[in-house]
Amino acid sequence: MSRIQAEIEATLQQAEPDVEVVLAEVLGGKTVRLFIDHPDGVSLDLCERVTHHLNSVRERYALEVSSPGGDRPLTKPDHFRRFLGRRARVRTRGSHGGQGSFTGELVGATDSEITIAAESGVVSIPYTEIKRSNLVPGE
Repeated sequence: MSRIQAEIEATLQQAEPDVEVVLAEVLGGKTVRLFIDHPDGVSLDLCERVTHHLNSVRERYALEVSSPGGDRPLTKPDHFRRFLGRRARVRTRGSHGGQGSFTGELVGATDSEITIAAESGVVSIPYTEIKRSNLVPGE
C-alpha cells in the first residue's frame, strides 16, 4: 500500500468509517486519484464529504474522488476474495510463466496469492508480483 493511501485510509477511518478506500494513486506527482466505495453506493454528496475530510492531501495535490466503476481496481486480498467467480485482468511486474498479463475468472485468493483461470490455463500469482489488476466490466 502506498504512503498516500495509508494516510487517506487513516483519515477516513475516523471521519467516514463506512467508506472503503479501493485505490489511491499519485499521478504525475501533482494529482491524487482516489477510488472509494460504500455499502450504500457512491454519491456526489459522499465524494464531496470525502474531499472535505482530506484537507491535508488537498494542500499538496489536486484531488479526484470517484466510485471505482465497472472496471473496479483490485488491490487487496479482500477485494479478490469478494469478486471470486468474476472476470479480472491482472498485469504482473515482470514475466510470469512467459506472460505479463492474464485475463480470466478469479478462482482463488489467499492472503499471499490469487489464482486465475486464464486463457493460457490456471495460474497462481503472488500479490508481490501484481503490478495492477481490475475487474473486466460487463462479463
